[in-house]
Amino acid sequence: MAVPWGTLSDIIGRKPVIISGLFCTMILSIVLGMSSSLTMVLVTRALIGLMNGNVGIIRTMVAEIVPERELQPRAFSIMPLVWTIGSIFGPAFGGALARPADKHPGLFGGSEFLKRYPFALPNIASACFFIVGITNGFLFLQETLESKKNQRDYGLELGQALTRPCTSRQKGNADSKSLDEERATLLPRDTKKKPTKPKTRPSWSQIFTPQSCLVLTSYTLCSGLGMAFDAVFPVFLNYPVQDFENNPDVELPFKFASGFGVGKRYIHHTQIFYIINISTDSQTIGMYYTIIGVLGMVIQFLAFPPIAKYLGILRCFKAAAISMPVIFFLTPFTALVPEPFRLPAVLLIMLAKLTATCFGIPCCTILLTNSASSMSVLGTLNGVGTSVSALGRAAGPAVIGAAFSYGIKRGYVIIPWWLLSALALVSIAPAFWIVEQDGPHRDQVEEVEESRDSESASGYGAVDVSREGSGR
Repeated sequence: MAVPWGTLSDIIGRKPVIISGLFCTMILSIVLGMSSSLTMVLVTRALIGLMNGNVGIIRTMVAEIVPERELQPRAFSIMPLVWTIGSIFGPAFGGALARPADKHPGLFGGSEFLKRYPFALPNIASACFFIVGITNGFLFLQETLESKKNQRDYGLELGQALTRPCTSRQKGNADSKSLDEERATLLPRDTKKKPTKPKTRPSWSQIFTPQSCLVLTSYTLCSGLGMAFDAVFPVFLNYPVQDFENNPDVELPFKFASGFGVGKRYIHHTQIFYIINISTDSQTIGMYYTIIGVLGMVIQFLAFPPIAKYLGILRCFKAAAISMPVIFFLTPFTALVPEPFRLPAVLLIMLAKLTATCFGIPCCTILLTNSASSMSVLGTLNGVGTSVSALGRAAGPAVIGAAFSYGIKRGYVIIPWWLLSALALVSIAPAFWIVEQDGPHRDQVEEVEESRDSESASGYGAVDVSREGSGR
């Protein structure tokens, strides 16, 4: 649904679509928390996806707010950063509030509602966050779609009225004076300007340019490979440690089926692994991912923008694409590392993959934005990007998960990782065919210049054009 929501935002504006998506998700989250059957859970989750396409639209708004290419790495690093923060604290937040009547009987034991709906509380609390987001968006979020910028926004007016007492009178007078000067400059041209005919909407062939298709292909592969790694690697960490000595099923360096046995202690007897101390495995793996998540935030916000600005978006994306097959190829051999060095090896592989993702995904987003033929199709194009990314994230774990099971049964744990490496090698090809574009904002400037030139030739707005030209 990211595509139709993105297309709708190109027509009616970004702000109403974002607020409606937040509102629908808030209501459906409460319904999800009160689900009493698996069918209700699945239907509610499907409706949440159907009624919200905000990811692509928010990326579009970032592109419209920050059209300057030198500022794009910093701007596009913020969204993955806050996504990572949510991914770290969200599950902990939900887990702490789930089943409150059982976990905290002193506080919630007397509530029949929470006993009947043990997962309602985290969703109700999440709805409170949605209320904050909806209120903030309604009062302070400015429309970025060019054709809707000048329309009256009652939410912004109310927000300005609420915040006006907090601003100094002197600042207000200065702002109004500056605004009056701007209006005085624009008034002659605006009042004499002839009405323009509405432009026809670009066709799908104009939306899916060759460069856009290449970036979308890379985006799908990058998202799918990254999610496949994230889905299988915890299983690899959790899988039992294999006895390499006196084992006929092991033929190093390629034939082995060993994991790390993280958080567990195993007794190996012929072909059977007996598990002891099963309670700490998820906590240990969770600790690893928390450490890597924090490091990822640092890389995303502090390292990515200056490096991307210095090397360029396309070079950073190519470097990320080249590093992925190498990382996947080496991953299974970390199980052969001697015991004292296993933890550093695990963290190094996780950090290397995270760094490649932290550079690859934002670079894909920026390249896709700059490949748009027009600002009028940017919402649709980012919606398509969100959809194909979701397709990759769905297909990747399914394919590699099946390969992991196949490889383990035959004693080759390298099979899923080398398959992942081979797919990553395929993803390098479109990365080297991509040519970085100037971005849709350049086309828009040219259209404005052409409009001004035509007005000058017809005698309308000549004074204003010359004044603006001298100002530039």
